[in-house]
Amino acid sequence: MSEALVHRLTSAERQTNNPNLRPRDAATLLILDRSEAGSPRVLMGRRHMRHRFMPGMFVFPGGRVDPADSRVPVVGGYEPAVAEKLMHAMKGPKTEARARAFAVAAVRETYEEAGVLVGAPAEIAWTGKGDMEAFSSRGLLPDLSPVRLIARAITPPRRPRRFDTRFLAVFADAIADRLPEGTGPSGELEDVHWLTLDDAKKLELPTITLTIIEELQARLARDPELAPETPVPYYHWKGKGFVREEV
Repeated sequence: MSEALVHRLTSAERQTNNPNLRPRDAATLLILDRSEAGSPRVLMGRRHMRHRFMPGMFVFPGGRVDPADSRVPVVGGYEPAVAEKLMHAMKGPKTEARARAFAVAAVRETYEEAGVLVGAPAEIAWTGKGDMEAFSSRGLLPDLSPVRLIARAITPPRRPRRFDTRFLAVFADAIADRLPEGTGPSGELEDVHWLTLDDAKKLELPTITLTIIEELQARLARDPELAPETPVPYYHWKGKGFVREEV
């Protein structure tokens, strides 16, 4: 399976005539709902057609990390094994605040795009800015303790946009609140739905998204509780193709 996934990712990457940009930190959140019998369902949405980047594609909520994400207070910390994996081969400053920002960014983007607030009651008074005001006004903070790392992938060189993305996951009991509209205030995602992993694979997906779904299915088959210690795949470009390491 691993060799097939690596080959598919390598074959899908063809645009190589762009300046060699430095990858930007990004994070995505896979929320898994196990309330129904059978395969867990995951929250996904379709990117608006007005987007220049992957228009019309179905994706998990997420986006790039903002500098302010490292300054947002949180409830609880990562499990030590998760924190260690998140900081493995970290490009640039290797700090706990930067690692913490991955989960904060994923939670913030999930609210912006899907209207779902993942967090826990705040033990301190705080004032959130921007979309984090939705958390502080409800007395909530992002909670890192249930977060698990599923995979990491870096966009290859000379692509129009490059991201160093951490694919994070929580189970749906980490949801503290949600907007009644069924989508987020940014309008970036349409058709937000809970989908089984098999149904999600039938949609129009970026190649990396399909790869992560298949990695998740394999992980759940042998590790249904997503233990923090379980090794995770790390996809990055080396030489003339992707390599898959385990962290």
